[in-house]
Amino acid sequence: MKLKKTKKVTYVNEKTLIVTVDIGKNVHYAYFRAPNKKEIKPFPIYNRKESFDKLWSKISQFQREQELKEVVIGYESTGCYAEPLCHYFWKKPVKLVQVNPMHTKRVKELTGNSPNKTDREDPRVIADLISLGHALTVVIPEGAAAELRRLSRTREREVKDRTAKMNQLQNLMYVIFPEFLNIIDISTKSAISLIKNHPTPESIVLMGVENLYALLKKVSRGRLGKERAEELFFAAKDSIGINQGKKSILMDIERLVLQIESHDIFIERLEERMVAYLEQISYSKFILSIKGISTITVAGLIGEVGDFKAFDTISEIIKMAGLNLFEVSSGKHKGERHISKRGRSLMRKLLYFAALNAVKSDGILHDYYHSRLKSGMLKTKALIAVSRKLLKIIFAVARNNTVFIENHLKKPINNYVA
Repeated sequence: MKLKKTKKVTYVNEKTLIVTVDIGKNVHYAYFRAPNKKEIKPFPIYNRKESFDKLWSKISQFQREQELKEVVIGYESTGCYAEPLCHYFWKKPVKLVQVNPMHTKRVKELTGNSPNKTDREDPRVIADLISLGHALTVVIPEGAAAELRRLSRTREREVKDRTAKMNQLQNLMYVIFPEFLNIIDISTKSAISLIKNHPTPESIVLMGVENLYALLKKVSRGRLGKERAEELFFAAKDSIGINQGKKSILMDIERLVLQIESHDIFIERLEERMVAYLEQISYSKFILSIKGISTITVAGLIGEVGDFKAFDTISEIIKMAGLNLFEVSSGKHKGERHISKRGRSLMRKLLYFAALNAVKSDGILHDYYHSRLKSGMLKTKALIAVSRKLLKIIFAVARNNTVFIENHLKKPINNYVA
């Protein structure tokens, strides 16, 4: 059975063949080391199936020659470039591990007293780290969890791109109609709809107050009233927006509005898919029972973790998120405690925004948050403490198949109404 938990390697022994790969975009370099120190020097492999097949054949042959029982394949955590190789060996009778690039750099400088980095030297350093037990097993989500990981990361990129487009649109509107930004929030769908059809002060004035009010009421679904329409109309009459080069600016505004609408449609599709895949994960409904935790947050956390039930302790997940604490103290100096941030940044971001909901006046961790503040903790650190607490609650309800109740009484699963 494949290990799903990210934990330290403890099974390298005298019967283990260590295979390491220095990952590259087009070319990888593989290296073999047997317990008797016999080795095969780094050699290139390519991102093609026949090259991967040759590597596997070479591993099997070397394992037989050295009469070894197990194979550990390790590499640096280098993002997407390692994924095809990782998935190729995932179904093979090997153990996949990864090492921290920072550890590789430090060990290299320690042993060679040089920051020199080469494709042929790094695989040996990675092998040294694995031999010392400084490697973690690889987490590969399966099924719905794998889909959620991809969907969450795609959504994250889309939101980032949409924000960039929105900032550009705001800058252009400031040039031709600066008053607009003080009256209507440009990030809303109402504002985008209005800008799409009436981006200039002149077009607003031509509509008249009554027609503008009717349009605002329609696009905002009643949230923007006549007072707002009048304010926008009179601001348009006396606008200080520029007129020179306006036609070109309007072309750019049209482009940005279309792109923002396209982002909105795609993000909506992604979120619909997230909901569908969450329904395939039995314990997701228990996490969603926690007040203030959104579907997007749950989908993102499950995607990043892979499977909450595959972990034995919360400390493993806290470390995966980079929320584990450390301090630098020496002698009489007592250092402050910080989070390591050596983990999944998206997990930390999702938990931070969930923490903002949890500390509201009616939030589940409002009292906990204010108790941290009263103890002298800064607001940012208190929110991080809330993030850690929230992750512990999420892990508990997922592990125990339990609905969250604010008074901490646990309701059995057979009494839960989906």
